[in-house]
Amino acid sequence: MALISKSKSRSVSIPAPVGGWNARDSLADMPITDASNIVNWFPLTTELELRKGYTRYATGITGQVESLLTYYGGSTSKMFAIAGGNFYDVSVAGAVGAAVVSGKSNSRWNYVNVATAGGNFLYAANGVDAPLLYDNTTWTVITGVSTPAITGVTTTTLKSPIVFKNRVFFIGNSTLKTWYLPVISIGGAANAIDISAVANKGGYIVAHATWTIDAGTGIDDYYVIATSRGQIVIYQGTDPSSASTWALKGVWDLGTPVGDRCLYKLAGDLLYISQDGLVPLGGALQSSRVNPRVALTDKIQYAISSSISTYGANYGWQCMYFAPENMLFLNVPISEGSSQEQYVMNTISKSWTRFTGWNANCFELFIDMPYFGGNGFVGKAWNGLVDDTSNINATCIQAFSSFGAAGNLKRWTMTRPIFRTNGSPAVYQTMNIDFNLNPVSSSLTFSPTASGTWDTAIWDNATWGAEFNIVQNWQGVSGIGYYGAPQMQVAAQGIEVRWVSTDIVYETGGIL
Repeated sequence: MALISKSKSRSVSIPAPVGGWNARDSLADMPITDASNIVNWFPLTTELELRKGYTRYATGITGQVESLLTYYGGSTSKMFAIAGGNFYDVSVAGAVGAAVVSGKSNSRWNYVNVATAGGNFLYAANGVDAPLLYDNTTWTVITGVSTPAITGVTTTTLKSPIVFKNRVFFIGNSTLKTWYLPVISIGGAANAIDISAVANKGGYIVAHATWTIDAGTGIDDYYVIATSRGQIVIYQGTDPSSASTWALKGVWDLGTPVGDRCLYKLAGDLLYISQDGLVPLGGALQSSRVNPRVALTDKIQYAISSSISTYGANYGWQCMYFAPENMLFLNVPISEGSSQEQYVMNTISKSWTRFTGWNANCFELFIDMPYFGGNGFVGKAWNGLVDDTSNINATCIQAFSSFGAAGNLKRWTMTRPIFRTNGSPAVYQTMNIDFNLNPVSSSLTFSPTASGTWDTAIWDNATWGAEFNIVQNWQGVSGIGYYGAPQMQVAAQGIEVRWVSTDIVYETGGIL
């Protein structure tokens, strides 16, 4: 095919795709500020930022770290990692010591912090072993005869502890019962709430949570239960044993839950990971699944639906909010223990992206920083500018555009990506033509330049990091077609990279 009219070079400047990942809209009608694929770029409101890296924070752990627990008691903060059925104290960076708890059936524990007149405690349970209670010194196995003790129920069937209205609540393993303790207590007689009469689709309880909401009569806490059949059961009140102070508020049918960490409290809402995507209950219960666009993952709905269908049974689905960077992480376990990625939303702009390279079984915040459990280590995420010892590699295919001339052939000749950076990243940009979504087949190499470390490096001898400079280099590209989309590939280590915009040069031809 050849251009049959006189060619004329034109140039256009387009912003970096700060609208983030779009896996919902037509490729032919996608805003130029969106991307059909984006990996390891975080969409700020003004530019794209190459994601930060991770460091191996705690090492010497045997097995996959599948749970992280944090204990907060007054001025004391501690974190524990669970791998191979063993608990390790990972409060301080470095190689771990001997396990503080060992010999448990699995490493998939959920927990809650509890404060009583007797002190501050961490309660952990997995529904197989007896729950564990930590008081900043000792781990106590909770049975019917321990001190403290839980009576009225077989404690090995209890899992997923939470606190609601000053009571510790547990889920009964593979049942439609939850169990609660007396007010402000870590032991005592447990009483059951049996929802089998209202959860008419059967199944079992997967998760429960506290939802703080203003229902028109002032702010109050509601007790939310999610069943394996996708039914959401909500109660309001203070004492489940009293009909005058405890009432069923309703039962709703939503998508079935994904994972046992499917409920996550964020600000004034409760997020729910389900077959419908990641949905805020405030909107989901009002729409009753009629309006799918209430989901936070609406803009990446095709991708999230595909991932849930394929990987929904894998362990590791979890949300985490990282407030300092306005990030909401959704961990996606592609393959248990070997390959995970994160779908990440900017909570200001609601723009999504995808992170790879952090193989995380679980996430937790510890002193306001994100950590994840990996294979034999705990990683400190969004830390430093290198992935352990490897480059950070980012790719992006921006939205296709006809550049105002949908019916005319074009020949793309050059692009000039514009970055703000304090170094010289390896950059390769090409043009994808006419809705071809194939990624770049070649890989970039990047050799970092060592920079000085304050208080260690020698002045006048060491290389010091620079302020942000503008890097804008022309690159030759090729391709003939009607629609074009810039594809970006960047590799870097030890430097910050911000993608601002791209200049594109092309020649226009005729309709044929």
